[in-house]
Amino acid sequence: MATKILASASSHSFENECKEIHDSWGRLNQLIRGLASRSQLECGRIRETYKGMYGEDLVVLLQKTSMSSQPGVSPKTCAALSLWMLHPHERDATVAREAIQQDDTNYKALVEIFLGRKSSHIALIKQAYQSKYKRQLDQDIIHIESPHPYQKILVALATSHKAHEADVSQHIAKCDAMRLYETGEGSPGAIDEGTVLEIFTKRSIPQLKLTFSCYKHIYGHEYTKSITKGNPGEFEDALKMVIKCTCNPPKYYAKTLFASIKGVTTDRGALARVMVSRAEMDMDEIQRVFKMKYGVELREAICDSIPSGDYRDFLLALANKTNTTPSKAC
Repeated sequence: MATKILASASSHSFENECKEIHDSWGRLNQLIRGLASRSQLECGRIRETYKGMYGEDLVVLLQKTSMSSQPGVSPKTCAALSLWMLHPHERDATVAREAIQQDDTNYKALVEIFLGRKSSHIALIKQAYQSKYKRQLDQDIIHIESPHPYQKILVALATSHKAHEADVSQHIAKCDAMRLYETGEGSPGAIDEGTVLEIFTKRSIPQLKLTFSCYKHIYGHEYTKSITKGNPGEFEDALKMVIKCTCNPPKYYAKTLFASIKGVTTDRGALARVMVSRAEMDMDEIQRVFKMKYGVELREAICDSIPSGDYRDFLLALANKTNTTPSKAC
């Protein structure tokens, strides 16, 4: 019943939906698919209306429920749904804090934020982070223990969002590509970390994409191929991942989702994180690449590998958000 009511919401009021959520809180699992089917803008309005009516934040309630042992409610689903209900820059701030606080820092989650957001969004993320945690995101990244190559690249990316030019330059891209070659495969020994970090610090993400495109055009192969020659170390491995996420996000996210669905990754939060963050961005393209790379639809992979229940229903709802063709039931 809750799902049906949520699906019929008017464009100007969510009071009835909020009342249904409030009255059915003990049966939260009935509301999962209804809320997941909402756009993030609608989720924001529902959250605001609910707080105005009942003085409670839906996100906080979901987070509390995820940590409880309430019968019939999946903690994993509540945690994922709370992410979905957050405003994008607030969500990224939350993901960043959780990534930093893990025993083994989740650098991939941090990289996804700094590579996948515009500079204006990064500024809002930093504001949300400081407002919520009374800390500065840049400083928390700098002071992560123990030092790691990902950390160096993240500091460079954080700086690039402050200083880069708005327009991309073919000339700069060619010059940077040549510098990468001369300090990499064009010289003996390992790549020059200083040169790589300098370029990452000074260039925007679109400019970096053009640089790596120019590198392939000039030298006949991807830059990532050159950095894996010989005996690549931790910096080269981290750099390769960052470049893949920069140059081909759909392929990177398809690979991340596949590893998460099959349980062959230590990044336990990747599945919900990627599904939530990309649902209204490029999920169609990710699903196309997923099918081409693994020979199975993303929705089918979820049905085959994730146990039936609220969590699977939530993931499928996100997978179907931008899908225009009907999907088969699990």
